[in-house]
Amino acid sequence: MTTIIYSSIGGLGEKFRLQGECFRLEMASANLETTQGLLCQVKKQRLEDAVASSFSGLARSPHALASQISTTQQEEAPTSLSYNEKMLANYVPIYVMLPLGTITSDNVLEDRDKLEKQLKELQGAGVDGVMMDVWWGIVESKGPKEYDWSGYRSLFQLIKECGLRVQAIMSFHQCGGNVGDAVYIPLPQWVLDIGESNPDIFYTNRKGNRNKEYLTLGVDNQPLFHGRTAVEIYSDYMKSFRDNMSDFLQSGLIIDIEVGLGPAGELRYPSYPESQGWVFPGIGEFQCYDKYLKAEFEKAAVSAGHPEWELPDNAGEYNDKPESTEFFGTNGTYLTDEGKFFLTWYSNKLLNHGDQILDEANNAFLGCKVELAAKVSGIHWWYKADNHAAELTAGYYNLNDRDGYRPIARMLSRHYGVLNFTCLEMRDSEQRADAKSGPQELVQQVLSGGWRENIQVAGENALSRYDSAAYNQILLNSRPNGVNKEGPPKLRMYGVTYLRLSDDLLQKANFSIFKIFVKKMHADQDYCPDPEKYNHHVVPLERSKPKIPIEELLEATKPEDPFPWNKETDMSVGGGLIAILVNKLFSIFK
Repeated sequence: MTTIIYSSIGGLGEKFRLQGECFRLEMASANLETTQGLLCQVKKQRLEDAVASSFSGLARSPHALASQISTTQQEEAPTSLSYNEKMLANYVPIYVMLPLGTITSDNVLEDRDKLEKQLKELQGAGVDGVMMDVWWGIVESKGPKEYDWSGYRSLFQLIKECGLRVQAIMSFHQCGGNVGDAVYIPLPQWVLDIGESNPDIFYTNRKGNRNKEYLTLGVDNQPLFHGRTAVEIYSDYMKSFRDNMSDFLQSGLIIDIEVGLGPAGELRYPSYPESQGWVFPGIGEFQCYDKYLKAEFEKAAVSAGHPEWELPDNAGEYNDKPESTEFFGTNGTYLTDEGKFFLTWYSNKLLNHGDQILDEANNAFLGCKVELAAKVSGIHWWYKADNHAAELTAGYYNLNDRDGYRPIARMLSRHYGVLNFTCLEMRDSEQRADAKSGPQELVQQVLSGGWRENIQVAGENALSRYDSAAYNQILLNSRPNGVNKEGPPKLRMYGVTYLRLSDDLLQKANFSIFKIFVKKMHADQDYCPDPEKYNHHVVPLERSKPKIPIEELLEATKPEDPFPWNKETDMSVGGGLIAILVNKLFSIFK
């Protein structure tokens, strides 16, 4: 096959001549917000993406190639599906996060026609399902126990009609104030009204600044909300969801329930809020200075025989570097008995918070054929510093000689929970040197801990990316030791959710390479509508096992080396002759 390539430097794209047929492919700019000062690599990456998106169909039928070039037309679902059953065991389902404002603050499905078209494009690309926030601030906005599920019922019905499945997030946090948030959905007004007279229901830093993203875990068991505790509010909400969505649960449309456990839905403290001026890579601040957590710490210190111990006052501010503080500096407070006591208390409170709410979630969805999940944040900055400062302020007591994540996995195991982790797309080489980031090592550590606790692990990308480097990193993390052509791989993630559905994702060049990514996530197999065929046996949820004593949870802090990872994925979205061609093009254009 003769292929002639014409370049148009300075234009909007490259022209390709393929079998006498000339077409123009618009170049998409890779959204590499985390990469700075790597202009040549970015240029090369864009060339690779363009070539990959054009040549991906060469090994497929002409119909498949045409569908990749013209993605503006609605794609039809395959009329017949074929699988290699051994390779199907390597299949990792891929979901796409819906926009934050899909259901408006007025509880209305936003632009149904546009969303329907987008969902059909995702379905045509082989995507397994979608994930969305089910906002507490929308559903229970009118008053205590006054639930309105109408907007979400309309959304779920549309998703069902489009042939996709649903991962539903019980979102008990505010939308707005976090990285990537462009929509504002506050907590229910009746809750905010209580906060006007009692601001200590919100997380509070040392200076007394309140964070209204999420209720402090200090009020988990305080009956301050018209006679209910925070945990009772979350429990009632989830039970109402089950009752009002019972038909969608029974039909198998809703397959995952991710339980929001903190800001951004993550099990952590709101230690790095952009709304209060935090800027990457600041260390963040401890968030335990509301009157409820202060009282609990004082009680714990007295019980430990050290009534003189107090909450830290030397840990710096949001945008400090670790070495500029007494707490995180060389031989800092975090290494003293008092510092260790505080960090243990602070992280244990977070563990218990997650455990208690997941127990309520398990009870609410008992008997439903769903997986419970909880999200842990990928705080990769300062990971390579001895103090791990940004992780510590967020509640992850993780050091070089202490695993702060495996206890979370062990806690999840009693609820049959899935650990959902972020920053799957990131590579160390893309990060600022001064931030001492280690996203690759962090992902290895967290996923390995989950697998060692015999639970399923899933994940997400942290930032929207459309380039092959990001997709290949996700693919590597999804199957760290590659595919097994004879059956199940040695290691495999339970699923991956791509963040997020947007016009940029569906732009021609971006969507072409995304479809290749989906196919590679599926181990080059067709979309499979039957999860049991790739060993995802979703059974009725059993009641949580007995509570694990804190001493047993903390036994999991003993560090172990992570499982080995391959250097590169064996299911790349590009490679082979394409990579050679890109290198030659780059040598000409650089």
